[in-house]
Amino acid sequence: MARRPKRIGIGHNGGPPLKEKPHVPPWGRGGIGTFFFWKKAHRAAWRPTSTDVLLSRQAKAEALGLTYEEYTLEILERGVYLQPEDVEKVSAIKARRKVRPKKHL
Repeated sequence: MARRPKRIGIGHNGGPPLKEKPHVPPWGRGGIGTFFFWKKAHRAAWRPTSTDVLLSRQAKAEALGLTYEEYTLEILERGVYLQPEDVEKVSAIKARRKVRPKKHL
C-alpha cells in the first residue's frame, strides 16, 4: 500500500525542515565558562616567538620525519625537544597520525 504524501501548508516550499538539529555553539551545550580564555591561550601557544624559532622547529621536525605541528605539540605538552635518538617516541607519534583518504581526480 502506497503512503500518502503529507499535506503541505500555504507558504511552504516543500523543502526539509529548517530546524532539524538544534544549534550547538562552539563551546558546547553548557555555559560559556572559560571558552574564550582557552581559545586565546591556544592561539598564543601555537604562535612562535620569532621566525627563527619557527624555522628551527620546522627543520628539526623534517629531520625526524614529523610535521611542524607534531613536533611543536610534543614541546608544548611534555616539554620534550625530540632528538634523533628518540626513535620510539617518534615512531609512536607517526603511528597516531590519521590516515587521510586520497582524492581522486
